[in-house]
Amino acid sequence: MTVVLAVVLTVLLSVTALLALARIYRGPSLLDRVIAADLLLATMLGSVGAEAAVTGHATTLPVLVVLSLLGFVGSVALVRFAAREEA
Repeated sequence: MTVVLAVVLTVLLSVTALLALARIYRGPSLLDRVIAADLLLATMLGSVGAEAAVTGHATTLPVLVVLSLLGFVGSVALVRFAAREEA
């Protein structure tokens, strides 16, 4: 059962990452590309969290915290930049 779960998670997260990379490559605007990069970061968070859940190790918790903070700071920086562009 664990092997089937790992294969399904790998396939789903890989498809999500490929779609995000396609949007980064083809995105018509900078905002589309940044949102796709944020989605790619969320996919990375999901994959690290799934790996920790499947293996039962809690040693990856600091990696999850750092990636989450990186995504939050990046999103806030994007909003500040977009608000400055409109004003």
